[in-house]
Amino acid sequence: MSDSVIVEQAAPGVALVALNRPPANFVDAAFLEEVAVAVESAADQRAIVLAAEGKHFCAGAALAGGGAHAGSRGADGRHIYDVAIRLFEQPVPLVAAVQGSAIGAGLGLALAADLRVATAGTRFVASFALLGFHHGFGLSVTLPRAVGAQKAAELLMTGRRVGGTEALDIGLADRLVADADLRPAAIALASEIAAAAPLAVRSIRQTLRGDLAEAVRTAMTRERAEQDRLMQTRDFAEGVAAAKERRPPAFEGR
Repeated sequence: MSDSVIVEQAAPGVALVALNRPPANFVDAAFLEEVAVAVESAADQRAIVLAAEGKHFCAGAALAGGGAHAGSRGADGRHIYDVAIRLFEQPVPLVAAVQGSAIGAGLGLALAADLRVATAGTRFVASFALLGFHHGFGLSVTLPRAVGAQKAAELLMTGRRVGGTEALDIGLADRLVADADLRPAAIALASEIAAAAPLAVRSIRQTLRGDLAEAVRTAMTRERAEQDRLMQTRDFAEGVAAAKERRPPAFEGR
């Protein structure tokens, strides 16, 4: 494990896995592989807190020049979504402590958790349409499960920001706390889970999640294909350029 991911014993039965590439914690396939390995290494725990160092939980996927995903594939050739699915397949309840921005892939990462703790300043953003391409990271499945189909459609098609208070109201966040209390509150919630009967908790979780991992895997296949297709368009190039230049995009539909 490198210094990019911190793994600690946060409380009895509770592991802390923290992304450590501040301030934005941009993810690529290699970094996400480290996160997945860290989470899997805590399989003997009763709950895991997924957190991040720095200003933002995760501000999205790393992009290369021209907007292509810089790390969409790891050194072994696996796509970032082939790694992401492991977060849905692992058996331990996950509580995400989400500060700052959870954008794009960062939103997908937050929604891989079972529960989310946020602050009033937290921003959840599915900004894909504003960049000119398709959402990913299984959001086709996880976002509707959290907020409902209609609200998910609105958020994905507009790309608008959702603050912490609204996130609590619509189901993106499960608890809202002060900034200074974020990680302690997430650990406390995970400790509540850890205090319950572990066999019962895992059984309940399996029932509630059902075929979630398989549904996410199927969705990622479609998402990935559409991302690859739309990344070849002029709209995608414009969306990325506009984001870098901090201006409204002028999309042409081609």
